[in-house]
Amino acid sequence: MTYQRHLVALGGCGGLGRDLTARAVQDGWRVTVLDLPASLAAHPPPGERRAIDLRDPASVTAAFDGLGAIDGFVNLSGFMSPNAPLETTDIDTFDEVLSGNFRGAFLAAQAAAPLLRLGRTPAMVTVVSGLAAAVRAGFGPYGAAKAAMVHMTKTLALELAPDIRVNAVAPAAVDTAFLRGGTGRAKQDNTLNLNAYTASIPLGRLAEPPDITGPILFLLGPDSAFMTGQTLWINGGGYMP
Repeated sequence: MTYQRHLVALGGCGGLGRDLTARAVQDGWRVTVLDLPASLAAHPPPGERRAIDLRDPASVTAAFDGLGAIDGFVNLSGFMSPNAPLETTDIDTFDEVLSGNFRGAFLAAQAAAPLLRLGRTPAMVTVVSGLAAAVRAGFGPYGAAKAAMVHMTKTLALELAPDIRVNAVAPAAVDTAFLRGGTGRAKQDNTLNLNAYTASIPLGRLAEPPDITGPILFLLGPDSAFMTGQTLWINGGGYMP
């Protein structure tokens, strides 16, 4: 009997998640999607689906309970606050963005790691952001959370080696609903001037979901077997570390 790899996609109902899970199914993965109940209802994913709220540790534990062996875990979850300078950002907004992104990623990684150890050549991929290093005014809490997630990726890579590979992708702006407030949370005004932003990209366009999901699948597969603790910056040349 042929072994079927098991992919768990956290935040799999968003634009990137839908593209990733569709491509994974085509590649023969068994897919489980974890997302907010409203997102699961609005964008029913392929395969198994489970509700999760990253703000609640008990919800995270319950979502991973009984999943069995995992061969790939991808964390696509994330959200940002309305564009504002740090000087005027209130503490509740700051805490919400840091907790919902960084703390949530920590809880999810903790829950996924024991199940990844049961898989074959397991790999974890976290979607961070170019804002983790390419700083822009107005995105302080979100950029800080994503920078912390880059550091966590490197720490996990060291601590989980050699059993589990851990890498990240850091996209620039991607042409999905996330630019207009996302699919899982209340809509927010888009403060990014897309025309000006696109003009600043050497490749002359916004990223499309396949531009990001292709590298994610690469990091999950055998062609990246000697890569861990790395961040792939995917931005059309807009940021070259």
